[in-house]
Amino acid sequence: MSLPALAFGLLLGASSLYYLAAILAALLSPAPEKNGFAPPVSVLKPVRGLDPHFYECIRSHAAQDYPEFELLFAVRDPADPAVPEIRKLAAEFPARRIEVFFTDQEFGPNSKINSLERLRRECRCDALLVADSDIRVGPDYLRRVIEPLADPQVGLVTCPYRGVPGGGVASLLEALWISADFQPGVLVARLLGMRFALGATMALTRRRLDEIGGFAPLAPYLADDYLLGKALRERGLEIALSDYTVETMLPPQSWAASWQHRLRWARTLRACRPSGYAGLVVTFAVPLALAALAVDRSLWPMAAVAVALRFAAVLSVGVARLRDPVVARYFWLLPLADLLALAAWLASFSGRKVVWRGEPFRIERDGRLTRV
Repeated sequence: MSLPALAFGLLLGASSLYYLAAILAALLSPAPEKNGFAPPVSVLKPVRGLDPHFYECIRSHAAQDYPEFELLFAVRDPADPAVPEIRKLAAEFPARRIEVFFTDQEFGPNSKINSLERLRRECRCDALLVADSDIRVGPDYLRRVIEPLADPQVGLVTCPYRGVPGGGVASLLEALWISADFQPGVLVARLLGMRFALGATMALTRRRLDEIGGFAPLAPYLADDYLLGKALRERGLEIALSDYTVETMLPPQSWAASWQHRLRWARTLRACRPSGYAGLVVTFAVPLALAALAVDRSLWPMAAVAVALRFAAVLSVGVARLRDPVVARYFWLLPLADLLALAAWLASFSGRKVVWRGEPFRIERDGRLTRV
């Protein structure tokens, strides 16, 4: 066997093991917590502009079946079009504390963190939940996400998520990528012991947040969710992955906008985990199998096994665990999604510039953001 064939054989073997781990992680998903723990909660939402289905998303948070909570928003610009929608929500739920505040201090280029630090001064509850403005949830969301905090060893609770396409093939493929590529990696990380959080939902106590200096130390960085989880993990606390899956509402996207988003995610992950980032090559089973067969056709049994496990993992995670209708309906687009994911991974090594919320930045080697 030639050296290239041997290399591809090893990569296909590693890919098969990775997807076996993803299948196992999906099958071993934890049972829902039912301990009745339901302390008062401050739900913190940094907002900038109107995301797709904005009112539907924020209303789903106001309509929670939960004893006591408040819903606080922060925007950078008083003229932000989200402000009237938030005030409309407050009028619809007059018995609930729903307020909007304006970010008045910059701790770094991460505007989301600047807004969260502003809300930190206004929240009245000891339990805090940070939720992105573009996620939609059911009425049992808050209860199920908060319950794991009853364990004092749990420093933070986060949620897996699935994408809801906003229209167009690019948006559809991004939704498929979320469930087929990103979330299997999250479940494998839970199996090994999570060291990061997912920004769509992060629940923690005020005490734990104060111990790491609040949100402000995260403002120089783009990957605030990753670093928040990492900081708590370094204090010996656990990061719990909830059994609850939230939905993120994707916008109708052009191919250029979708590519910018993929590249930003890839370059952010590269900055967070530079030592292990190259190892993501084993997650591209379909392109690996095609390349291996081009080098040596005798590798077809290993290629077939890797691809079969890749598809089995997507069904286990995307359909069985996340109950994602996009995966169930557009499963046949998986090879194209894999090729796009590989292209973004390769392109991430070509520079450090990203576009976030329409603004250009450079991600430095330590993960800090610099405005371009």
